[in-house]
Amino acid sequence: MHAIAKAIDALNEGFGRLIAPLIAIITVVVVYDIAMRFFFGRPSDWAFDVTTMLFGSHFMLMTAYGLKHHAHVEVDVLKRLLSRRGRALIELLGYLLFFTPFILMFITYSWSFFERSWSRGESTYGIVSIPVYPVKAVLVIAGVLVLLQAIAIVIRAFSELAAGPSSSEDAS
Repeated sequence: MHAIAKAIDALNEGFGRLIAPLIAIITVVVVYDIAMRFFFGRPSDWAFDVTTMLFGSHFMLMTAYGLKHHAHVEVDVLKRLLSRRGRALIELLGYLLFFTPFILMFITYSWSFFERSWSRGESTYGIVSIPVYPVKAVLVIAGVLVLLQAIAIVIRAFSELAAGPSSSEDAS
């Protein structure tokens, strides 16, 4: 089981490190759009749509990486007061009762959004028609990666609970 958690961590770590530098492309497009506004008094027709889609995709694809590195918002006022086993139990219950059903619902709806977009050839409006279905596919991919990371967290919580009371931390 620990090997599965490590494999999921490695997948999300590698994927996050691959995707993270792509923020530079978004920056270049934004700078291009700003230059077009400043020097020619007219923004490009496509830059806003492209930056919106790229930033949304980047944010979604980095979610599992952020979850792996505990860079997510968490209310841990009470959790800090608990032992390691208590924290593991809270994580286990939270992920199984709340997180997993909602992420499964997210993946299900994202898939139907993607399918509908793909079948209709959905694109943005305007002079430059940019396809929308790739961004909707990103929602599905990101949802699966986040679900996998949640599985790794649940595996670790189970391991912590199965290990039994540990040294001084649970004794206090």
